[in-house]
Amino acid sequence: MSKSYGHDEYVALINKELSKRLYEVKDGQTLITDAMRYSLENGGKRVRPVLTLEFCRVCGADALQALSFACAVEMIHTYSLIHDDLPCMDNDDFRRGKPSCHKQFGEEYALLAGDGLLTLAFETALSCDERTDKANVIKAVKLLSHLAGVSGMVGGQVLDLQSEGTSPTLEKLQTIDRLKTGALIKASVLLGLFAANETDDAKLKAAEEYAECIGVAFQIRDDILDITSDSETLGKPVGSDVKNDKITYVSLMGIDKAKKEVDRLTEKAIKSLEAFDEDVSFLKDFALKLAKRNK
Repeated sequence: MSKSYGHDEYVALINKELSKRLYEVKDGQTLITDAMRYSLENGGKRVRPVLTLEFCRVCGADALQALSFACAVEMIHTYSLIHDDLPCMDNDDFRRGKPSCHKQFGEEYALLAGDGLLTLAFETALSCDERTDKANVIKAVKLLSHLAGVSGMVGGQVLDLQSEGTSPTLEKLQTIDRLKTGALIKASVLLGLFAANETDDAKLKAAEEYAECIGVAFQIRDDILDITSDSETLGKPVGSDVKNDKITYVSLMGIDKAKKEVDRLTEKAIKSLEAFDEDVSFLKDFALKLAKRNK
């Protein structure tokens, strides 16, 4: 049986490894690495890398086999947040209770810090544990590239921008979120399986379903919090969806129906875990906590 870790233990492992992976430079460009570190080490729930590690473990492998993949996912997530906050995108001045990267370092350096994290992510992914088969390393990097790019997260952001000021249908909104938010969560989960050298189709399919369900539930919960929370609790401005005239699950469904949909998707995610032989209580609790989070 593979060693189990608690959430806080996972976060500590991830934070320590992220700090190591942001190596020092010596040609005078330290301002960029400072900006990268500022955003990368600015807290956060570490949802995606924790999923990478735990799905590696529930496949019977040592969770630490997936640590490089987990860090790569978090670097890509952080780069996307830096770029999302820029004036040309969401124009948010705060992230996790601190000034956004562009407010702290300037727009040009924030842009480059995001670029630096994106490229460092793939360097990190390829510096993976020797226990992972090389063929699975290639699969993982290819999948991560695909789901972080125009067929996934970047494409979802494009559709999201294009939808501003329009009235997208619920189906269109689901497509946006499946790409913008869900694609990287899906990558996080599947990279855990690849790290563990898992090849069972039933487990791969179950992992995808779990990721898709919590990905949409996560976004719906975000939409709810943008209406019901406050800036101090959330660590970023609230009401930005209304300010940007964005159609959300709350505006389409109402808060009550949106909350019920989060519950339905969470139950479906938990059901999918029956495909795994190892203890999945961590992943069940994880899905439930995401559904009930207040920030």
